[in-house]
Order: sequence, then C-alpha cells, then structure tokens
Amino acid sequence: MPFSALTSSRSELRRLVAPCGLFCGGCLAFAGGAIRNHARALRDLLGPNFAAYAKRMEPMTPALGNYAEFAKLLEYLSQGACTGCREGGCLLGECGVRACAMEREMDFCGLCPDFPCANPGLPEALVPRWRKNGEILREKGPAAYLELVRSRPRYP
Repeated sequence: MPFSALTSSRSELRRLVAPCGLFCGGCLAFAGGAIRNHARALRDLLGPNFAAYAKRMEPMTPALGNYAEFAKLLEYLSQGACTGCREGGCLLGECGVRACAMEREMDFCGLCPDFPCANPGLPEALVPRWRKNGEILREKGPAAYLELVRSRPRYP
C-alpha cells in the first residue's frame, strides 16, 4: 500500500530507502550517496599533486607516509555506483525482498500487513536489522524514518 502526505517525495524515499528498510543513501557503494560525494570532494580538494606534497612533508608529519594507501581507499570510496535494489543493483545478491515488495505492491516491508513475515528472503545476519527497521518504519512512517536514518551512522 503506497503512502502519502510526506515531507520528502515518495520517489526520493524509494531512491534512498530499500524495501527492507536499509538506508541506501548512506551506503559506501551508493551512487550519489554522501560517502561517495564526500570522498570525491576530498579527492578533488587534495588534487592530483598531493602525493608529491605528502612525500615532502612525511618527515615532519609521519602520517603522510600512508598517503598512497589512503589515496587508493579514497579513490575506491569515490566510485560508488550502486543504484539500489529497486533499480536491480542490490549488493546482497540473493535477497528476496525486492521481488516480494514488487509482487505485493509495497514500498516498504514495514508497511505490509503481513510484516514481519516468516521468511523475508534476507541473509540471516540481516533479519534482526530488517525487523527493527520495519517496526520503526511502521511506527514513525516513511518520511520520519528517512530523517531518522539520515541522522545516524550507516555502519553502527
């Protein structure tokens, strides 16, 4: 059952929050997500010549001796290209939530009358998180849920 009267648009909510309640917008792999955008901004602020500067400054600032490894990680974080499970890009692979949500025409599991179901089709390690996310989503509503997940760390 779709929802209405949201502070955020339905399409924005669906883009940022997966049917299972995971906050795609905070994921390091998400295209246009905060992690990717901040990594790109930092990479661009440092510029292409920072490695030479780091090498010169290493004797005075030993942490800069790790810059080459940091630059590799920063480049990786800046490449996020996942569009989320609604677009077919779920990184979980065998997750069955998307198909179920589409079949039932539900935006989020927590809004389903059968939530929590016996077999959400998720890896077992994610089931407790799915259940908690769905309960919060049902209690607060999708727009408030999005604001909540935006304000907390993605990787607690």
